[in-house]
Amino acid sequence: MGVSESSPYPTRESRAAYIDLRLAQLYPDPAIPLEHKDPFTLMIAVLLSAQCTDKRVNLTTPRLFALADTPEKMMRLTPAEIDAIVRPCGLSPRKAQAIHALSTQLVALHRGQVPRTFEELEALPGIGHKSASVVMTQAFGFPAFPVDTHIHRLAQRWKLTSGRSVTQTETDLKTLFPRDHWNPLHLRIIYYGREHCTAWGCDGTKCEICRTLFPKRQRPVVTRKA
Repeated sequence: MGVSESSPYPTRESRAAYIDLRLAQLYPDPAIPLEHKDPFTLMIAVLLSAQCTDKRVNLTTPRLFALADTPEKMMRLTPAEIDAIVRPCGLSPRKAQAIHALSTQLVALHRGQVPRTFEELEALPGIGHKSASVVMTQAFGFPAFPVDTHIHRLAQRWKLTSGRSVTQTETDLKTLFPRDHWNPLHLRIIYYGREHCTAWGCDGTKCEICRTLFPKRQRPVVTRKA
């Protein structure tokens, strides 16, 4: 990773154990930051969150869900009507088309219900592996480890992964952390990445966990983007 330094936690496993414990202390009961009331509204919020802040999504979805909070209602709106509402979230034409198309598919193929498998979720328009992982873990309690930009960045700073790809980061983290910790832990890392080990506020040498893991680290850590 371009940085050579000693650490009181010399192995990935020891670092992971410390991180798991410390984040559980900082965020004992992390809530998903996207406001929703059921699997469908969660999935729509997750779709809208691509390249958009959760805060902006939460400001946008109440208006959309007031008109359509089920697949049946959503498919009755035109993509243009959806676009007009979700425009503040960015990439709105593409997102509006995906929302309309996935709602139509849910009604046609799944009786209006959000499916409970990765394969079926990832077959829906606008739903990739990360989005499917969020739905599986937060809506259905299935152990998953969605990797967003914060998790990808911190996993590199903490030398838990090479950062070669988001897929590799997910695989490495799943190997290091207990399966029954994945669901709350991915949220804990996101919150810590937003509040402490930020993209610009910490360079791998400033936040509490970076300093604890690598007290002798002098140079900034260059991370790969997700």
